[in-house]
This record gives sequence, C-alpha cells and structure tokens, in this order.
Amino acid sequence: MQKKRKYHFEAQLEKPFSQKIYLNINHLDKGLYELNITHKNKLIKKTTFKK
Repeated sequence: MQKKRKYHFEAQLEKPFSQKIYLNINHLDKGLYELNITHKNKLIKKTTFKK
C-alpha cells in the first residue's frame, strides 16, 4: 500500500470585506484536515475537521 502524500497549502488573504471567512472544501479528498489560524506568526486557533 502506498503512503499518501502530505500537501502543505498556504494562502495570503487581502483585507476581507466583512468579518466572515468561508472555507469551501468541495474539492478536498476525504480524510482528516487541520486548520491553523495565525496572527503575526502566533497561533490563535487550531482545529481539525473530517470530510
């Protein structure tokens, strides 16, 4: 059985128009994911979710 590759995606957002940020996970493969929210290189919130 082959090992699944781990991918690291990173995005920089411009100043949002409102106080809400939506994450669309339609095109992600099934599995466990980790979401890290940082501010000035400090971790604010770390959460995991399963698709």
